[in-house]
Amino acid sequence: MPQYIGSIDQGTSSTRFMVFDTAGHIIASHQTEFAQVLPQAGWVEHDLEVIYQTVVTCIQKTVADMSAMGLQPLDIKAIGITNQRETTCVWDRLDGKPLHHAIVWLDTRTQDTVERLIAATPSKSKHHFQSICGLPLSTYFSAVKLRWLLDNIKAVQDANQTDRLMFGTIDSWLIYRLTGGVQGGIHVTDVTNASRTMLLNLKSLDWDDGMLSFFGVNKCSLPAVKSSSEVYGLIADGPLMGIPIAGDLGDQQAALVGQCCFQPGMVKNTYGTGCFMLCNTGETPTFSKHGLLTTVGYKLGNDAPAAYALEGSIAIAGAAVKWLRDNLGIISEASQVSEFAAKVPDTAGIYFIPAFSGLFAPYWRDDVRGCIVGMTQYTNKYHICRAALEATAFQTREILDAMNSDSGQAIQLLRVDGGLTNSDICMQIQADIAGVGVDRPLMRETTALGAALAAGLAVGVWKSLDDFSHVNQSDIFKPATSSSDREEQLAGWKKAVQKLF
Repeated sequence: MPQYIGSIDQGTSSTRFMVFDTAGHIIASHQTEFAQVLPQAGWVEHDLEVIYQTVVTCIQKTVADMSAMGLQPLDIKAIGITNQRETTCVWDRLDGKPLHHAIVWLDTRTQDTVERLIAATPSKSKHHFQSICGLPLSTYFSAVKLRWLLDNIKAVQDANQTDRLMFGTIDSWLIYRLTGGVQGGIHVTDVTNASRTMLLNLKSLDWDDGMLSFFGVNKCSLPAVKSSSEVYGLIADGPLMGIPIAGDLGDQQAALVGQCCFQPGMVKNTYGTGCFMLCNTGETPTFSKHGLLTTVGYKLGNDAPAAYALEGSIAIAGAAVKWLRDNLGIISEASQVSEFAAKVPDTAGIYFIPAFSGLFAPYWRDDVRGCIVGMTQYTNKYHICRAALEATAFQTREILDAMNSDSGQAIQLLRVDGGLTNSDICMQIQADIAGVGVDRPLMRETTALGAALAAGLAVGVWKSLDDFSHVNQSDIFKPATSSSDREEQLAGWKKAVQKLF
């Protein structure tokens, strides 16, 4: 009898449902895009009911496709969930309805809140709590967004005062709804998503009372913290009713699992809306001296040890390509950026710094904004397209250098996934600028695969991590530029970035 694993991949701009076989092949899938809510400059929201309905639609369409192929949906043994992280959801315990739109990870409305919170720390430093939660005070993380909601939204204030407030990241909201919602829905999250809130103690892997007190968050509003691979509950309705939800990871940690980065020193980089590099540091958290985050990489089972990771986050990667298409009209479709970038051998000295919502690692500057440096009359759209691809590569190089310093290792191979990895020229630019091999899997959906692997492990479809090693094959891009050229380019990038400060 065939065995399949389903994976819900809920991202910043779309939702997907994929079904994998035990060899890691995609059997069926469906994707649905949705509109972001942009109330004003710097604000980015999602309608939680719309998000849930996209999941329902994707499941229904995929199951219909499976049935048309003669496959039985009930041969799906478990469902994994992977999701955009940090995006902050609040809903009412009494009726299960959202109290406000979700505030998305990209949203920067909380800048004033961050400054006020920093001033309230004994050290007056954004890094004050990093030894506890691994994260700096920033607009990026969930607790800051939740504090803004508690300060500014009356419905949230009222629910909080009467213990009706339920908080969670996107995974929590989806698990709650899929397992019944107000009719007995489960309120949980996993350690990877919890580690992005600023409320989790990295060592105890539970909510930290001191952090809750600092942010003014009631513990009763929080989900229970679980491992990334266990049965949380059963789907309550629809064509997959009765199938267990058994995997849950934030999207970047899911990619770490999907890329089989199970040994300390193994690194993956995901190129999506943003860009996110994680380095497995083993069973003990490592705290960065170079602007990186400390996070939980995964915990594959209730009794399994947690694996920790260093992370460098880039706010804008693929989103820069979308901006070239939608805002400037330089390209008519996203894939055209590679075609245009290939028409010129270099950028003719320009640097594109896409700090649309500030710069993340290693700078952590919410206040700076983007620019293109070094333009002349000779500059054309091809140079700008190439500079957009180089921007992601330069930022990745800076994070790689920081990881080398923090880990004491010289990382030689970068495992990659995400939409931009479909571009050969982008991957070659990355190899040239980083000076390391770039390992691209033939099956690129490693984020969804990671959630599927976690779910399958929980229900015995796979028995151990060793069973995963055969799942994905890859090809490698090697550096083709000299070390001197590489360092000269990097120096130019750093000089351009400094102009923003």
